[in-house]
Amino acid sequence: MTNQINQLVQEKVIVANTLDQWVTASAVAVGVAVVLWLVRLIGRRLAKRELKQRLVQKTAHVVTIITGHLSYLFIVGIAVLAGSQWLNLPEAAARWRRPGLTMLLIIQIGVWLNAFLTVAVKRYEKKNFEQHAGKVTTARALVFIGRIFIFTLMLLAVLDNIPGVEVTTLITGLGIGGIAVALALQNILGDLFASLSISLDRPFAIGDFIIVDDFLGAVEHIGLKTTRIRSLGGEQLVFSNTDLLKSRIRNYKRMQQRRVPFTVGVTYQTPPSKLRKVPDIFKKQLEQFDDVHFDRAHFKAYGTYSLDFEFVYYVHTSDYNRYMDVQQAINLGLYEEFQKEGIEFAYPTRTLFVENEKQKPEADQTLE
Repeated sequence: MTNQINQLVQEKVIVANTLDQWVTASAVAVGVAVVLWLVRLIGRRLAKRELKQRLVQKTAHVVTIITGHLSYLFIVGIAVLAGSQWLNLPEAAARWRRPGLTMLLIIQIGVWLNAFLTVAVKRYEKKNFEQHAGKVTTARALVFIGRIFIFTLMLLAVLDNIPGVEVTTLITGLGIGGIAVALALQNILGDLFASLSISLDRPFAIGDFIIVDDFLGAVEHIGLKTTRIRSLGGEQLVFSNTDLLKSRIRNYKRMQQRRVPFTVGVTYQTPPSKLRKVPDIFKKQLEQFDDVHFDRAHFKAYGTYSLDFEFVYYVHTSDYNRYMDVQQAINLGLYEEFQKEGIEFAYPTRTLFVENEKQKPEADQTLE
């Protein structure tokens, strides 16, 4: 009975191959697929383990990236090609073995290069995000350009290995078609190049506090078409990259020091001797701060209802909360010192002078 089954398996022909050949080819294909899948699974688990334990062995890390990023297309394709070696294929199908293997390797190399770029930019972001957010944005843009370059080369290399496809003619056709697409998508492409300009020139970066026209907030995301800003009110503001570059942007995070001018008015009834004390009183208020320095204090002008003094000082930080803490302390200190000196703050007042009309002399009345 066993001999009859073996003879039937060997004599049964399906598509120019015996059943025995099909079983052997299938077994080889499944075996190769399982082995490659296990390699991929082990590589991914080792990569997670390295991430948790922060291993620094570069060679091991490269191996885990290579093994962990075996694409399913590559696994299935290699398994099919391995199994096909045990089959008698038609001449037309057999000619695809070598180009098919080449195309699979090209695609897999593209996947590996993309994986290395992704891992590199993630490490760079983790290392530099807090101190160099602008460099992180630039790195993201360069990675995007690199991916376009890799996949373009990969596509051309794959097409070059397809029998009957002329890559030169295809590139010419793509060039003409690209012009038409560029004209149709000029607004989108404008935003894309604006995004690259923002990433390379870095007028602002993620985390910067900026003011655009009448809108202000912290930059949350710089995308290919839009930039998103979180306003102080909590809502998200979305700007087109092209429109954003055309606007006047004030970047407060890059402010190294803040110049603060403000005016104080005192009443016209203040004696000159006390007016001369006002600049010194202001300078005295700044002595309590290490990160503040005095610039000037002057009796500026005769106002409508006050004698105006202008004070200017610098805070050596861009932190708005720190600036407000300093200004509050100065205001309270001036109020206390003015009370001690008997100097009154001016407020809008109006003085009305009334003059009685003099009566005409009696002599004049007699003459009448």
